[in-house]
Amino acid sequence: MKRLSILIISILSFSYLLWANDDNRPRLTQEEFRARQQSFITERAGLTPEEAAKFFPLYFELQDRKKELNGEAWKLMRKGKEKETTEEQYGEIMEGVLDTRIESDKMEKEYLKKFQKILSNKKIYLIQRAEMGFHRELLKGMHGNNKPPRRKQ
Repeated sequence: MKRLSILIISILSFSYLLWANDDNRPRLTQEEFRARQQSFITERAGLTPEEAAKFFPLYFELQDRKKELNGEAWKLMRKGKEKETTEEQYGEIMEGVLDTRIESDKMEKEYLKKFQKILSNKKIYLIQRAEMGFHRELLKGMHGNNKPPRRKQ
């Protein structure tokens, strides 16, 4: 579960940045990106309009908070690019990056409890699968793979 959380956090954080930085495709605003993401997840997870209305404000709140943590981790990582960085400073950087990951995992667990108050565990599972599928599709699209997605039986 912890590895899945880290994978999801990484995919979310990086796919939005990659999507926004791809010069070959029109840039999406955050609102457009989120609308597409919400539509995709709603459809794939089979959320009702009522469930979606309750779930997505919390979901995007979590995404915003994780984005802040990811920004902190990247800020720390950039410090390591400096040539005069000492071994001790590299240790502090790595410690800080791991602390942000731990904080992100704690946040995931906190929001899982909030999600469970409005959705079944099965729906939450389906949302996670849909979320991974959405980011997989984004990555495929960025690499020029315009083949339709393959459905697993």
